[in-house]
Amino acid sequence: MDADIRTFLKEYDGPDVNIMEVCGSHTAAIAREGIRSMVSDKIHLIAGPGCPVCVTASAYIDRLIELSYIDDTTVVTFGDMIRIPGSRGSLRDAAGRGAHMAMVYSPLDMIEMAAESPEREFVFAAVGFETTAPAYALLLEQLMAKKMTNVRLLTAVKLMTPVIDWLCRKGPRIDGFIAPGHVSVITGSDAFVPAAEKFSLPFAVAGFEGEDILSAIYWLLKSKGKGRVVNLYPEAVKPEGNVIAREKLEKFFEAGNAAWRGMGTIDGSGLYLREEFSGFDAGSRGLDRDSKYNEACMCGKILAGRAEPADCPLFKGGKCTPQDPQGACMVSFEGNCYQSYINGEQR
Repeated sequence: MDADIRTFLKEYDGPDVNIMEVCGSHTAAIAREGIRSMVSDKIHLIAGPGCPVCVTASAYIDRLIELSYIDDTTVVTFGDMIRIPGSRGSLRDAAGRGAHMAMVYSPLDMIEMAAESPEREFVFAAVGFETTAPAYALLLEQLMAKKMTNVRLLTAVKLMTPVIDWLCRKGPRIDGFIAPGHVSVITGSDAFVPAAEKFSLPFAVAGFEGEDILSAIYWLLKSKGKGRVVNLYPEAVKPEGNVIAREKLEKFFEAGNAAWRGMGTIDGSGLYLREEFSGFDAGSRGLDRDSKYNEACMCGKILAGRAEPADCPLFKGGKCTPQDPQGACMVSFEGNCYQSYINGEQR
C-alpha cells in the first residue's frame, strides 16, 4: 500500500466519519490487525450485524432445544451454535440435561449420519447469510436424489441487502459501508448499487487482509456523499456474483420477513423453504420472539451499531466472557464482543 495513503488515514483531520462493516470476517480482521490504531480518531469503524449466529433470534434457539429433547430426534449444528443463549439457556446447557445433539463441520455430513441411523430424524440448524445458503441447497438436492426422508432443516438464513436498508433508515449515522466480502461472492457487487443510490452512500467491497481494509476505508473517505459501489476484491467478486449458486437458492428458497436479535423483524430479510419443499422444514417460520437471556446484555444495540462492547456493563464488569457468554456477540469468533475481548479492545 502507498505510504501516502497510510499517512492520510492516520492524519485525517476532516469531519468525523462513521464507516460500518457488515461482515464478521471483517470485524475479526479489523480487531486482529489493529486497524483502529492505524487511522485517525475521527474515523469511526462500527461493527454491524455481520455475524450470522449472533443475529439469530432467541426463539430459534429455543425451538432447536425443544426438538433436541424429542426421543427419536437429533439436532445437528455447527460448533458455535451450541453456545448461543436462547431465552432459557443454550444447546450446550440442554445437552447436559439429556438433549440429543451432534456437531458437524459441513451440512453434507448429514447424509452419512442419516444413512447410518434411518430410524432417527435429524434436524440441521441451517443458519447463515447468502454465503452458506447454497450449501443447504446442495444438501437438499442430495437428499432428494437419495430419497432420504429423515433429514429436515430449521432455517435461520438471513439476507444482507434488506438489513443494510434497515441500518440506513434506523441505525446510527453511517457515511459508508465496507461491503461483506464473502456475501458479495454470491450476490455480486451490483447487489449494493440500489442502497448506494437510494441513500447516497459509498460501498467498498473488500478482501480480508489489513491492506484490503485500509484501502476500502481510504476509498470510502474519498467518496463520502456519493452513491456508488467499488469492487476492491475482483479476484473473488464479480458484479453479477455467482449465478449458479443464486439459481440454486431461487429453486429451493423464497424471501420472507425475519427476526434479527435485538433488531426486531425486518421485511424480506430471511430465506425460507418454498412450499414444494416444506417436507424438509422443521418449523422455521414464525420464530420471531427474542427474549434476552440476561437483561443487562446489550448485544442487540451492539449488533445494530448503536453501542460498542465496552458500553455493556457485562463486558466492562467481566461477567460476560468467551468461557461464560451472556449474549450471542460473545460466542462466535465473528462476534464483535468476542473479538474485542480476545484482542483487548476496550473502546
